[in-house]
Amino acid sequence: MCGIAGWVSFERDLREQRAIAEAMTETMALRGPDAGGLWLDQHVALGHRRLSIIDLEGGSQPMAAERDGRSVACLVYTGEVYNFRELRAELQGLGHAFRTRSDTEVVLHAYLQWGEAMVDRLNGMYAFAIWDTREERLLLVRDRMGVKPLYYYPLPDGALFGSEPKAILAHPQAKRRVTADGLREMLDLVKTPEAAVFAGMHEVRPGQAVSVDRRGLRKRRYWQLEAREHADDLPATIRRVRELLDDIVERQIVADVPLCSLLSGGLDSSAITALAAISMRRQGKGAVRSFSVDFVKHGTDFEADFLRGSSDAPFVRDLAAHAGTEHREILLQSRELADPALRAAVLGAQDLPPAYWGDMLPSLYKLFEAIRAQSTVALSGESADELFGGYRWFHDDSAIAADTFPWLAGTSGSFFDGRSLLAPELLNRLDMAGFRRDSYAQALAETPRLASDTPKERRMREISHMHLTRLVQALLDRKDRMSMAVGLEVRVPFCDHRLVEYVFNAPWSMKHFDGREKSLLRAACRDALPESILQRVKSPYPATQDPAYEKALREGLIRVLDDARSPALPLLDKTAAWKLLDRPFGKTSAPPERAGLEMALGLDEWLRHHQAALDL
Repeated sequence: MCGIAGWVSFERDLREQRAIAEAMTETMALRGPDAGGLWLDQHVALGHRRLSIIDLEGGSQPMAAERDGRSVACLVYTGEVYNFRELRAELQGLGHAFRTRSDTEVVLHAYLQWGEAMVDRLNGMYAFAIWDTREERLLLVRDRMGVKPLYYYPLPDGALFGSEPKAILAHPQAKRRVTADGLREMLDLVKTPEAAVFAGMHEVRPGQAVSVDRRGLRKRRYWQLEAREHADDLPATIRRVRELLDDIVERQIVADVPLCSLLSGGLDSSAITALAAISMRRQGKGAVRSFSVDFVKHGTDFEADFLRGSSDAPFVRDLAAHAGTEHREILLQSRELADPALRAAVLGAQDLPPAYWGDMLPSLYKLFEAIRAQSTVALSGESADELFGGYRWFHDDSAIAADTFPWLAGTSGSFFDGRSLLAPELLNRLDMAGFRRDSYAQALAETPRLASDTPKERRMREISHMHLTRLVQALLDRKDRMSMAVGLEVRVPFCDHRLVEYVFNAPWSMKHFDGREKSLLRAACRDALPESILQRVKSPYPATQDPAYEKALREGLIRVLDDARSPALPLLDKTAAWKLLDRPFGKTSAPPERAGLEMALGLDEWLRHHQAALDL
């Protein structure tokens, strides 16, 4: 895994702009701590920071291809293509010669052979940029599910791009300006495709290719979810899901560095861990390393809430013993999560305020930091809930019927609403209700449908599509930023596009055929899991319940309110803030009660760090 950055200008000689290109590339150093490189031509600068995963000696980037003694194309690439071995064999049969064992070189030669059409052949998580010297054209490509990020910023004479906004913002022509639309995106969990918080900046959409040449900028969707008739009966569907998972996991355990699994004790991560253990034993690779996270005293003092009905620890231990993993539990101190230095590191990685994620971001950062000391690649169960229907609101009639995104309807919406301390006049000016309505209408309009769908199937297809194109993007972004900030590559088997296409089109009646959440996944992996995991109800990533964490947040808010220079102060409802500070502490502290605190502090820290100019 790596970080990429670049600049195209058709009116300047970028061979003379090395310092700017280096500054852009250096912002990606945490994503690629092992090596860095820069490639300059007259109208292009390509930068790369490398995290070595496959072919540690080869695979350096930027990687150029030559013909007749001159460069014809140059690639900067981040991610993994899991079918690179088959593609390399096919390309060798077509006369291509390879110097390395890397998937990077396979992607470059695939472009030389098939041009932009090569994207249809790739299976993996990736974001890359190719400069074609013959056509003087930049091609930006992002994987189908958007596991790896990629942003761009059009210029009058070209464009800037980078794995994260900070790479683009390091360029003097990129403005740190945030309009009302950007602030709306930041305040609501709707994740509009292609939208970025900073004005003038865009995100390459999952499954999209963006090209830039002298004629301008063009966008093309090379993949998107389509509605198709599902021909398989239930037993065949269960078998096919398992066949796909076995193949996906076997492909994704390939690495030349230590690999592990993120284990929460839930169905998703347990299934991936168990299947990886089976595959590794079959290949004689030894036991899987697994890691889980908990809070000091959290296991004994845990109290159930709306989303979390049980502590993870007992289930983690059951799966680790059942699958024979080498397991380690990472214990975190709750108050440490509010440490200013840690929050600054999270903010620097995220480029956005913590917003609705709260303590999940610093806890993920600390978890990944501890894992990185022992492993470089981790398997994760991310996106199974969106794919198989795991969240409670998938099974809540009122949320299903709500005229909005289901995860923002009813009680669950309180977990993602950090606006309680924002000034009423600001919220009125932003018209957040209208923004959410427009976002929801756009999501509905993009949903593919079948004429044969019943009203129930039609509605569940809409909900599934929203999760796979909106909510999962926010979750993947969260995990990417926190893992790459410490140089850890996280792979997400449930985002394999073959599995996503197949399960998306399985009828909802099959997805909960036994009346439970994620019925297909549970049935497909039944033989690999202990009974305790099979019977466990969905529980999200753990959140601290320690009032000490909330106390630290409140102390931070007092500092904001007492400092007349605080950049977020004009955005806050000071009366509501002081009222919250007067509220007595409870025995436990719940995430919804801290959401306003998190947003107020996050906004202030973000405005200070990025020196962003609000243009509302």
